[in-house]
Amino acid sequence: MTSPDSHGEAVRFAFGDSPALADELLELVLAGQKTATCGALNDFETGGEPMPQVGRQDIVLDGKGRPAAVIETVEVTIRRFDEVDEDFARAEGEGDLSLTCWREGHEAYFQRNGGFSPDMKLVCERFRLVKILERQDPKE
Repeated sequence: MTSPDSHGEAVRFAFGDSPALADELLELVLAGQKTATCGALNDFETGGEPMPQVGRQDIVLDGKGRPAAVIETVEVTIRRFDEVDEDFARAEGEGDLSLTCWREGHEAYFQRNGGFSPDMKLVCERFRLVKILERQDPKE
């Protein structure tokens, strides 16, 4: 769920693959616990997802599609799923922060979203929280 923002190169997106997961992961970002994310390289190459770019600021949406935060990409690497290390898993901020938990959760996520293999390539992004936005319900 991404689209270019009308203000510059910003991309608007929600983490995860459901409104509940989007809200859960957003809360980790807002708490400073989540400073990294990843996606299947194939989604960027063939699925139309915009590739993260170091220095670009993007808008994170909550589970209702409201702008909630601005993040800035500070690092982008491409690595295989089975090459992700404990440091990156911890930076993702999910579960008990272990590599085992990261692998289990992400394998399930990729299975739900197009398939999984241990040697699949991932776009691994580190980011920093720039600004928390005031969320307002859309006008009726």
